[in-house]
Amino acid sequence: MPSRYAQWMYDWEGRLTSVDNNRVVRPLEWGTDWARGWPCRNGFAPGYVPADPEKFLREYNQRIIAASDEFYSYATPGDFRLERREVQVCSTREIPDPKLEQKVRGTYADFLRFTSPVRTPYPENNLANARWFGARGRRAVVLLPHWNADALAYTSLCKMLNLLGISVLRLSKPYHDVRRPAGVYRADYAVSANIGRSLDASRQGVIDVRCCLDWLEQQGYTHLGVVGTSLGSCYAFLAAAHDARIRVAAFNHASTYVADVVWHGQSTRHIRRGLETQIDLERLRGLWSAVSPMSYFAQYSRWPRKSLIIYAKYDLTFLPEFSEEVVAEFARHGLDHKVVVLPCGHYTTGETPFKYMDGWQLAQFFRTAFDSI
Repeated sequence: MPSRYAQWMYDWEGRLTSVDNNRVVRPLEWGTDWARGWPCRNGFAPGYVPADPEKFLREYNQRIIAASDEFYSYATPGDFRLERREVQVCSTREIPDPKLEQKVRGTYADFLRFTSPVRTPYPENNLANARWFGARGRRAVVLLPHWNADALAYTSLCKMLNLLGISVLRLSKPYHDVRRPAGVYRADYAVSANIGRSLDASRQGVIDVRCCLDWLEQQGYTHLGVVGTSLGSCYAFLAAAHDARIRVAAFNHASTYVADVVWHGQSTRHIRRGLETQIDLERLRGLWSAVSPMSYFAQYSRWPRKSLIIYAKYDLTFLPEFSEEVVAEFARHGLDHKVVVLPCGHYTTGETPFKYMDGWQLAQFFRTAFDSI
């Protein structure tokens, strides 16, 4: 039986998870059409329609892992630009918070915009967006918020890092905030029951991170890092596994396989409901293995870097046992890493007092990590 504290935390997590009541259950779609623009095709023509879509995607995942540098390769955009725009909330809730909307009305900020090298059918998503928090010095990080974060999340952390002399590009992940397709109010297209689209969104997220690093280099930044939370942590790990420029990396919540999180996580129950009548966990794990951190520790280990892994003891979304497996892999590969376990859950990490504990750990890590690399 859980302790009183654990039960209190689980109840709190449940209440926070249920705030978003506009999650949509969608049926399984193989999404093989999303593979038309991918590399690692193994001779298949771009318009090829497989007779067995599951077999096609399972084998494609295996090829991707074997040639992941090719899969996550890209051409640097030629249209980088900073735009001064009004700040928007881009709430994912059915009823946005009017106080938050009023708070930012009439405020402006700088945003890096560029055309994502990964093209999708949605023009809004094809234009990458990263809010710029500049600071003096040559240290900079790309920050990736959690799944379904609004456009204001983590701005306090960005400003805290600025005080430490670290510039930040807060990247809007694919299908998030201003990148959401018309008529879609949540970032469901980033992770969903559409197998191919979820793979494509992860690839796009990783490549967009690398494009941000290109821009930072063009601005003269020489010490580069990445920090990601939840789904952003997954993208951050994949980017670091395929880009030697990332010398400092912080993973705020970490897990093993995308499929395991979807299958067991409290906040992804609606995705599982759309999948479980047609597929089981083992099959799903193989279909999303190419975008799962556990597939790429060998690639991650290629370059020296400092890493921070933060996870929550009472997490019902990224289960602690999965985070512990990640930590064990860092140790098994002899990687330079620090582990912090917070006494809260996934959603409660963003609540007082835990958000201050989390922010302090991230700030302390980045304050010194660049100096020893």
